[in-house]
Amino acid sequence: MQPKKIAFLTAGGLAPCLNAAVAGLIDRYTRLAPQVELLCYRSGYKGLLLGDSIKVTSEMRASASVLREHGGSAIGNSRVKLTNVKDCVKRGLVKEGQDPRKVAADQLVRDGVDVLHTIGGDDTNTVAADLAAYLKTNGYNLTVIGLPKTIDNDIIPIRQSLGAWTAAEEGAAFFEHVVAEHGANSRMLIIHEIMGRHCGWLTAQTARVYQERLAKRTFAPGLGLSRERLSVHGVFVPELHLDIETEAQRLKKIMDEQDNVNLFISEGAGVDSIVAELTARGEEVPRDAFGHVKLDAVNVGKWFGDRFAKMLGAEKVLVQKSGYYARASAANSADLALIDRCVDLAVDTALKGGVGGVTGEDEERGNELRVIEFPRIKGAKPFDVEAPWFSELLQSMGQPLVPAAAH
Repeated sequence: MQPKKIAFLTAGGLAPCLNAAVAGLIDRYTRLAPQVELLCYRSGYKGLLLGDSIKVTSEMRASASVLREHGGSAIGNSRVKLTNVKDCVKRGLVKEGQDPRKVAADQLVRDGVDVLHTIGGDDTNTVAADLAAYLKTNGYNLTVIGLPKTIDNDIIPIRQSLGAWTAAEEGAAFFEHVVAEHGANSRMLIIHEIMGRHCGWLTAQTARVYQERLAKRTFAPGLGLSRERLSVHGVFVPELHLDIETEAQRLKKIMDEQDNVNLFISEGAGVDSIVAELTARGEEVPRDAFGHVKLDAVNVGKWFGDRFAKMLGAEKVLVQKSGYYARASAANSADLALIDRCVDLAVDTALKGGVGGVTGEDEERGNELRVIEFPRIKGAKPFDVEAPWFSELLQSMGQPLVPAAAH
């Protein structure tokens, strides 16, 4: 039986795909089943719990494609875990004694929703999985179909998450401006901190794209404008073992020769060491509703900067973070093509009355684009540091490749 009402929500952090995905869903439903009602919940699961929604009118349908030109999420995001009852109560999203999953399910029923599309990363889709399981177990006739958003590209078993390619491209463009700061001070250590809690893919890909862009430019070495000074000199990701003393020796030689060092560092690199230091000092480690360490509080870039500065003899340390710049961008052409493919499958599945899950290229099924079963969706997919392109990238800068798993 074809659904009569479809709802959407975007959740978690921003990524360069949210508006485009919402636009794609609205456009495809309008083309294939214009009689189906469309509803958007404001601010993700928060709006669902509070019953805060937008009915998509004919005027909104006509202008939906404009969203593809903009970054962010016009309908709003939030970080809410439906199984974290204490946090939901504390934030006033449910009352004491209520199960957030039931509150969400009952709201969907009151709104007459047949299919809910969730657009988010591993946290969003594991919450969607919890909700889908609750709906099925308790006899609710509702389907949940997710779309895989995260710039970290760390959703198991999805080959490529929406927005990640754009984020890497934007991060590379960001650093093209930042790196010029090496001319503002001698012996400058520039740290580019990039999003990626558990997975170093975005940091590695951003460095790759930056180096490729740099290779297309011309230089004037005699005047101090050399490719060597503008290059990336080190890439640190959670999946690599880092011997700071050994790396400092390598990087000091670069500092002595080039008068500056440029490092690309994942925000999740070294977190275990930082947390251990804080805990040893008796300091509280702040965490979010999902139990994740709040990375802005531990400040990975500063931690690395403090340790390397003396070892390299740096006169100034500059730490710049491209995360908010990159994740708020509009999707590039590569991401738009992937978004459209995932959206088309999600809509077609919903209209045919198919089972729920997350649309994406399934690495465990030959990269087939399919609706991946919710129980198989997990976060923290590690980046393969032994991928040939990454090995070549590190080799080009003289950095040893030592997987953390080897230690």
